[in-house]
Amino acid sequence: MADMSPLLRRRPAPHERLVTLIGKPDCHLCDDARLVVDKVCGELGVPWEEKDITRDQGLYDEYWEQIPVVLVDGCQHTFWRVDERRLRKELTE
Repeated sequence: MADMSPLLRRRPAPHERLVTLIGKPDCHLCDDARLVVDKVCGELGVPWEEKDITRDQGLYDEYWEQIPVVLVDGCQHTFWRVDERRLRKELTE
């Protein structure tokens, strides 16, 4: 499938996607990001999860300067501030 034209690849339906919010407790930017992720994913029917960098050394080592970080299907989508329109577009187009 790697050599298949991007035009021929089937885009996953929203319910087949996964959004991951990486943050930590007592982080106001993480709280803001959680609201946006919850709203967009809730409206689109996209499952999402939250991971705490204080409980995962690998995530801490990779993302501690960027939190909150949003991954879509395991790939970094954004960090610090989550733009609702941009996240919605990523999940629907």
